[in-house]
Amino acid sequence: MPDIDRVLISASKIRRRVGELGAQISRDYTGQAPMAVGVLKGVFFFMADLLRHISLPVSVDFMAISSYEDDTGGAVKILKDLDLSIAEQHVLLVEDIVDTGMTLNRVLERLWSHRPASLKVCALLDKRARRLVDVPLDYVGFEIPDEFVVGYGLDYRQRYRNLPFIGTLKHEALS
Repeated sequence: MPDIDRVLISASKIRRRVGELGAQISRDYTGQAPMAVGVLKGVFFFMADLLRHISLPVSVDFMAISSYEDDTGGAVKILKDLDLSIAEQHVLLVEDIVDTGMTLNRVLERLWSHRPASLKVCALLDKRARRLVDVPLDYVGFEIPDEFVVGYGLDYRQRYRNLPFIGTLKHEALS
């Protein structure tokens, strides 16, 4: 693909790691039927593949949010809220990427207000170098450097989500 500068994480590495995460989550939730909550849009490839590797009955729901950072530490607007109740459920929040932690922190506050039995976070990518708020990440696919990435659900102006790998864009593609 001409706009891609380099492949950061190959499709085969993603497949292998997603399988490992699914196996670990299956072990950790043995005897339970967790509810997976995905934050759209970027998470849909990762979440679909992850759920195929979880060997337990799993309920699924989605949220869609928009966020922006301001002087108060960031605002999160819920565009699509949960359809199912998470009260007394073991919830696994599935995220595509965590960077500053501000948006995830607000989403976790909202989810905890619904009183789940437990709440864990699984993120495909952790951009720890940008972290401003300490947020719990129970399962992480890959820690990545502070670079803008696309592919495997992640986009730039709604493009590149369908790439099977995680890559960086050439500078000219970002204009």
